Amino acid sequence: MEELYTLEKEVGRGSYGVVFEGHMAKTGQRVAIKRLPCSNPECIELYLQELWAMRATAKNHVNVIALHSCLLQTGPRTLKPLKPGKLPVRLVESVLKGSVVRDPQVQERNDAQSNSQRRTNSASRLKDRSNTAQARAKHRNETKSNASDSTTPQRPQNRARKRSAQREEEQQGPLRCLALWLVMEYCDGGDLNQYLLSRPPDAQRNHSVVLQLCRAVAFLHGLGITHRDLKPDNVLVCITPKGPVVKVADFGLSKMSEGLADGVLTRQHFSSTCGSDFYMAPEVWGGLTYTSQADIFSLGVMFWAVVERITFLEEGTTQEQLGAYVCKGRSGWLMPLGEALSENADLQLCIPMKFKRAPPLPPPPGPAMCTLLLDMLASNPDARPQADQLEARVRSALKEDSH
Repeated sequence: MEELYTLEKEVGRGSYGVVFEGHMAKTGQRVAIKRLPCSNPECIELYLQELWAMRATAKNHVNVIALHSCLLQTGPRTLKPLKPGKLPVRLVESVLKGSVVRDPQVQERNDAQSNSQRRTNSASRLKDRSNTAQARAKHRNETKSNASDSTTPQRPQNRARKRSAQREEEQQGPLRCLALWLVMEYCDGGDLNQYLLSRPPDAQRNHSVVLQLCRAVAFLHGLGITHRDLKPDNVLVCITPKGPVVKVADFGLSKMSEGLADGVLTRQHFSSTCGSDFYMAPEVWGGLTYTSQADIFSLGVMFWAVVERITFLEEGTTQEQLGAYVCKGRSGWLMPLGEALSENADLQLCIPMKFKRAPPLPPPPGPAMCTLLLDMLASNPDARPQADQLEARVRSALKEDSH
């Protein structure tokens, strides 16, 4: 690793991997390096999805995080750069077979050791069989004679205990693919939560963020990529003299469409429930099939939260998060919008939220922006605007409200 990159410090940790701040050894350029341990097929599948999506976007859009390179870790200190367009064969096999595929040489050696051990054990058992036959017969007689005196059923001794998990792990040997390392551009402004909530509200800045997110999602959908986990945590910020540049990141749950049909991008349907509670669309909450329009709902929640500075505290934490919600009951229990709409498709959302905004309060959105937000948060996915329409709709709404 030191020959290519220098790791400085850990800057983030999630369910699947760790992100470090680092530098390129030759140029000194600051980068973000994400380590994804390849410990099971389920995680490996997510990693390959993320790699595939990031390669598809390459460095072609300023509002999508750029992937510089991908490295495959094959030993404690061994890294191998992956060629563009190539996927690690063993990792693909692991996903298809449902178990981690190991180094054939290691597996062959372990199999040979296992076969040798089995032959030794068999010979030993044959040798001992004649010597222990009388002892076993005597043991059975003693057991029968004591059975009438026993009031508690006795479990027979397990003469062939299962091999311990620890010994199995030792015999399996080291993994061929220990981890994937993704080297990406570094964003010095943190995520969207950290950036916006650490500053006083600024309408112009908020509108810039919303427009940039429109462009990012339109670009992704144009490539047939559905993100499926759009939220402020997955939007990173680069601070520039001209203002913040936001970048959509974390493509672990993303899916790519199957391609073009008669020159038009296919509208792929998905069924797996995934995403983050406060941003998931009602059709996802309801366990229905859904399309890329679920991303538009997630964007609607984010836009509403950014424009009105609506926040909530995630359960078990004290960190404020940008996000909209519905209050249930007198206790003020917060219900995600998608969940509320999946239970009641005719639910009327109150935009602007007024008293539920976090101080200091920005000016509430105008009527045209409120109408757009309601369209993006429609319970019917087909009633939501398409990604390629969003930027024009936002610009039109802002212009109309400014008058």
